[in-house]
Amino acid sequence: MPDHDTSLDPPHDSLVLILGAGINGAALAREFALSGTSTIVVDTGDLACGATAYSSRLIHGGLRYLEYGEFDLVRESLAERARLLRLAPQFVKPLRLFIPVSNRFGGVIESALRFLKLRRAAATSAPRRGLWLVRAGLRLYDWYARDSTLPRHEVVSPQAPDAPPVDRRKYPWLCSYYDAQIRYPERFVVALFDDARRIAAERGVSFQLLTYHQAGLNGTTASIRPQGAEAAVISVEPAAIVNATGAWVDRTLRQLHVPSKTLMGGTKGSHFVTANTALREALGDVGIYAEAADGRPVFILPFGRSVLVGTTDVPFSADPAEATASEDELAYLLAAANEVLPSAGLTRSDIDMYYSGVRPLPRVDETTTAVITRRHWLEEHTGGAVPVFSVIGGKLTTCRSLAESSVVAVRDRLGLGPPPQTSRERPLPGAEGYSADRTLRERRWRRVAEETGFTVEQVRTVWELCGAEAATILAECAANGRDCVSGTDLPRRFVRWVIDHEWVRRLDDLVERRLMLLYDPRLSRATLRELAAVLVEAERLTESEVEAEVRRAIDRLRFHFGKRVE
Repeated sequence: MPDHDTSLDPPHDSLVLILGAGINGAALAREFALSGTSTIVVDTGDLACGATAYSSRLIHGGLRYLEYGEFDLVRESLAERARLLRLAPQFVKPLRLFIPVSNRFGGVIESALRFLKLRRAAATSAPRRGLWLVRAGLRLYDWYARDSTLPRHEVVSPQAPDAPPVDRRKYPWLCSYYDAQIRYPERFVVALFDDARRIAAERGVSFQLLTYHQAGLNGTTASIRPQGAEAAVISVEPAAIVNATGAWVDRTLRQLHVPSKTLMGGTKGSHFVTANTALREALGDVGIYAEAADGRPVFILPFGRSVLVGTTDVPFSADPAEATASEDELAYLLAAANEVLPSAGLTRSDIDMYYSGVRPLPRVDETTTAVITRRHWLEEHTGGAVPVFSVIGGKLTTCRSLAESSVVAVRDRLGLGPPPQTSRERPLPGAEGYSADRTLRERRWRRVAEETGFTVEQVRTVWELCGAEAATILAECAANGRDCVSGTDLPRRFVRWVIDHEWVRRLDDLVERRLMLLYDPRLSRATLRELAAVLVEAERLTESEVEAEVRRAIDRLRFHFGKRVE
């Protein structure tokens, strides 16, 4: 199946141009397709290459939003959490979180003042939240969730057998509750776009995803041209343009020559990944939600065979593509993790890699970044020849509800009426036949292995990326060889399938956002060369470009992620 068909020319009154191929752009494309509206999605980079790939990878209701009175946001987020657990179980999984608590009544007055918006003190002056306050928040959280599929909160002793080994002298109580984790939001975005493509084919409307392209606007005509290549320019007359470029919203508006006040005031959030064996074994299958010394939240989360630690919250005004984790941020996160789990004794040498992204937060005049709202809305820019809308705010959890409300608003503005269908009850590709029970999954892996001739480990690896779709994909790949790419459990033929079906253009796309090898400690120069060779087979690269592409990938891994590849 081709990635896109540049000969498509949707009618003027039904085409919506979406700028940005991150989580919100993907959800919008899917929702527009369900409404019977044609779309073209354009991104100057790859899909999911912005904040989507650099988050804490949680699907959560926003426990701390309660303190700021954002009850509607918590209610919406918890409803979407329940929906994603049901409709995308291959990506979104329940996660038990523990909150270490050091005192009984700390933070009550400060929390009340924040709730009443009478004072917003700097985080450095905030006392640690005590047991009374944490339990009150969790009771309210449970009440808003009304989700019988996840256990309610409880208070446990640090000596409990299922408790993480926090510093017992400092934290005499642990409060546990449930949220959810999405290990690979990048794969979630791929599934959203895949579903948009399927829906568009079913509805008889058009869908295109053009990565590494730049869009311009002249009157009613949008021109779309590939970056760094001499190729035909696509010209369309969209009925509307939705700017879903996240932290790049203001820059995108300037490129389109759309006048606007400054809308975004993003903050940088950094994380690190460690394969420290003692820490991973001590953590088990639970996460920790703690407070750093300055009162900001810090998560210590299971992440495959590694541990993910984050996040920071630093104002950032430069190009979001240039955001990297600073040594000060890494030292801050190490200190926070060691305060909670001193037995881990983490040092700088334990950090295997890191990442950093800019949150697409609205511009406000707050002195403390933690109080900036995580709400989302659609900003309309009036006065132009084409209606232009910008998506402000948003997060992984609410991408679907954001898309649904945005499609309603855009269609209303265009006089198209309410959408005939929404995504509220539509599972994502890979959800059908996916079992949350590990034993049942392993049984299915063995059956797929027997049917296709791949090893169980190969099946498991593909299953973690694609969910239950892995069975169909591997059956399609089986006739063309079963050897693995060097240093991985990925069938070489599966890699070719991914290139052919998932909008892959560059080596980075494969490593960082399709095969998720960025997080595999076995990634080597030999692996990169083999992947580049498959790109040559698929005519994405030429033989003469391979060495330069491999060097570029290695340099990016080192300077952007702190990951050394030998």
